Amino acid sequence: MTDFSQGVAFIEDEYVAIAEAKIPLLDWGFLHSDATYDVAHVWRGKFFRVGEYIDRFQTSMGRLRMSIPYDRDQIQAIMFELVRLSGLRDAYVEIICTRGIPAPGSRDPRSCENRFLAFAVPFVWIANDEKRARGLNLLISKRQRIPPEAVDTRIKNYHWLDMVMALFEAYDEGADTVVLVDAEGNLVEGPGFNVFVRHGDTVITPVRGVLEGVTRQTILEILTREDLQVKQEPLPSATAKAADEAFLTSTAGGIMPVTRINGERVGDGRPGALTTKLNDAYWALHDDPELNIAVEY
Repeated sequence: MTDFSQGVAFIEDEYVAIAEAKIPLLDWGFLHSDATYDVAHVWRGKFFRVGEYIDRFQTSMGRLRMSIPYDRDQIQAIMFELVRLSGLRDAYVEIICTRGIPAPGSRDPRSCENRFLAFAVPFVWIANDEKRARGLNLLISKRQRIPPEAVDTRIKNYHWLDMVMALFEAYDEGADTVVLVDAEGNLVEGPGFNVFVRHGDTVITPVRGVLEGVTRQTILEILTREDLQVKQEPLPSATAKAADEAFLTSTAGGIMPVTRINGERVGDGRPGALTTKLNDAYWALHDDPELNIAVEY
């Protein structure tokens, strides 16, 4: 029997161990980063808001003129089967559509047969336990994120060279992670996360040039229950640096406090009270039967 405990992939209508999963060298998903994807998670044996991740995935495929021979229900069934086979109770589940391989000698994307792939691996954390407890040191990079005029940032994609090089910049400065900026120097997003800051009774998160994260949306919904003003608007570097508290949101980690920006303390240099409250509320939603669907192992 195949050991799927370290992860399992769905490729060419088959389930294989994650270490055996491969794509053809000539697939434009590899050669051109011509692909879209999405990531849902399983926590304590239940998928959280899985339908919203699938909806965004299908919307992204539509915007990229991609199509696959699986409908929404079939995609969800594959995701659940991946987790069932793996036996993982806490899992990171990725669904992918690549452009595929063009006709021989052709550069016409219309000649490609789009390819669907998926995999489940143990849950992924952007920040480990120690970093989440003390808070992250976030560097504001001078590097610009690919603008939405070039690539629609609502489409989840693998165009990450700007973020990878910014990560090296952060590590060189002793920071934990990095956020990129737009042409005006406003904070945009980081490698796999959205950014929030609080100034008094006002919470600000960037609105343009960002992936509209499901975790981001969950926090915006939770914030409607708080006596706070929430703004989705440009976030200048100076505003972020002067924040009373700051945090990041991501499927890979939930809510992560930021206690230093460019090496300088945010607030009193400890995870903020609002950040802690939002983190508790976010994970409590993983017990809400309206937002979670159990995996039948």
